[in-house]
Amino acid sequence: MNVLEKFQSVIIFVSIILGLYFGQMAFVADLFSSLIITFLFFMLFTIFLNIDLVEFKNSFKKLKFTLSSLSINFIWTPILAYVLGFIFLSHDVGLWVGFIMLLVTPCTDWYLVFTDIAKGDIPLSLSILPLNLVLQIILLPVYLFVFTGTSTVINLNLFVESLLLVVALPFIIAQVLRFILLRINNSNNNSNSNKYKSEEINFEDKGINESFNNGYLKKFFNSMDYLQIIFLALAIFSMFASQGKLLLENLWVFSLVLIPFLFFFIVNFVFVRWINRFLKFSKKEYVSLTLTTLARNSPVSLAIAVVAFPNEPLISLTLVIAPLIELPILIIISRILLFLNK
Repeated sequence: MNVLEKFQSVIIFVSIILGLYFGQMAFVADLFSSLIITFLFFMLFTIFLNIDLVEFKNSFKKLKFTLSSLSINFIWTPILAYVLGFIFLSHDVGLWVGFIMLLVTPCTDWYLVFTDIAKGDIPLSLSILPLNLVLQIILLPVYLFVFTGTSTVINLNLFVESLLLVVALPFIIAQVLRFILLRINNSNNNSNSNKYKSEEINFEDKGINESFNNGYLKKFFNSMDYLQIIFLALAIFSMFASQGKLLLENLWVFSLVLIPFLFFFIVNFVFVRWINRFLKFSKKEYVSLTLTTLARNSPVSLAIAVVAFPNEPLISLTLVIAPLIELPILIIISRILLFLNK
């Protein structure tokens, strides 16, 4: 564990506080609202660079994980969201709609970071991402209409842009760069191997040289862990800077949504552990299933709310408050999962 990982909780907390503070300045809020996607892009790029495509392809074969994740996220969780919203927020339709929008949209970006922290199966978590995105597009307006009676048209261009810019593009670029680096490294090792054979240099010297090449490349890939945390902190700072003023002017909303959000995380954490007792996932699979169940898509949900409900500020406010509750909880849960797996 590197230095930044040890202090990651502190770094994220400081990012939230600084985002709220500087977000009171209009020019800062305007600037960083346009940088959220950029920082999410680079954050995922650093994760994708360490993914082996062979492992990624094999993860699609794990139907038990895929079916379990989709059933929890798109059958169980929407029902739970409706029940919690009905109990705690039905007195205010705006809060209820924002609450449901968040809980029925599984995360498509930073849950990979927390999966990595908790030593989960990143390729497996990534394999479920396209299905989550597609089902969000199809089912979000259905959930809103069935659960709250709200009919709206989801901006498909927004989802496509999110998929291409934040997920597909960094994944492709990372894998192309990974392929080039590995080919160069293998070419160097092969050329050195031939050189040693022709000059009849002993095996020990050859091993030293290959270790140098592989060690140099490994250090480069490991450096991505530092950048991952930095870009996550910048993305979080940007989210709170862009909406900080609105949040601080309506802190009363925080007290209303805190309890149902906490119930969501507690119930689903226990529910996944109960599921794991019967389906017996591996440790890495269990971590991935837990975090893809708990992490929600607040950046995309917020962007949709701004477009679909421009005259309902409480919906957007609920989605702004959500990361303030969600991120610290995901940090704690990541540490709990590490402890449980040990």
